[in-house]
Order: sequence, then structure tokens, then C-alpha cells
Amino acid sequence: MKKILFFFPLFLLILACSSSDDNYQNNPNLPDVNFRFQLNLSFPEYNDLDYPGNSFATYNHGVKGVVIYNINNSQYVAFELSDPNHPPSNCSGMTVNGVIASCGCDDNKYNVITGELAEGEGQYTMKPYRVQRSGNVLEVFN
Repeated sequence: MKKILFFFPLFLLILACSSSDDNYQNNPNLPDVNFRFQLNLSFPEYNDLDYPGNSFATYNHGVKGVVIYNINNSQYVAFELSDPNHPPSNCSGMTVNGVIASCGCDDNKYNVITGELAEGEGQYTMKPYRVQRSGNVLEVFN
């Protein structure tokens, strides 16, 4: 009887867990694009990424670009720079100022550390990309 009382709550907990990440996946506004690029932190153009709290934006990858943010020199995050709450258009590309990415279509503003909507309206967060550091090289990929 004790075994049943132990395993039943555990079973309910497993059933209650959801692997849904609908805020990142299944966004009808952003197509899935496959890419992989590297940033050599020894190059002067990426000097900002050597220091925690700084970011670098490139508009050559992703849908409308990618922003990479240095959290603490061992953790980095990267997000798509196309507003996730608009289909890609001439104005849906975002610009980065500090830790805020702003959409040109409306007043949507997103936090580039978490990807969450900081101001404006919409149901989706910024689309995250993977970042891996190996020595002095950052690799960003989808």
C-alpha cells in the first residue's frame, strides 16, 4: 500500500508536466531557417561580447538578423531580430538599443536577455537560437 501511495503522486506529476514550448515553437509568423555561424571573439568587431552585459547584432543570419547577449562570459543567449508577433515585412526587423530590441512596425519592445515582451502587445516571445562557446569562438545555430 505504501508503494502505491508513493508512486501514484509521482505518476500524476509526470502526467501533469508539459513539454510544450508554444511561446517559442509553432509561431506562424516566423519561418524556421537553418543556419550556423561563428564569431571569433579575438576580432575587434566582436569586442563588445568580451564583456558581460553587452550584445552584438548581425543582420546577415536568421530571418531579419540575430542578437547575441553576453550574460557572464560563460553564458550567452541569442534571439531572432524579426518581431515574433508580425509576419516578416519591411518594418518587422528590430533594432537593438541596450537590452531592448524595438520593432519598426509598432511599439513592441523585447528584452534581449530573456526574449520576453517588455512593452506592446503580442502572444509570442523572441525566437531563441543556440549559442556555444569553445575557447574564443562563439557558435550560433538553429
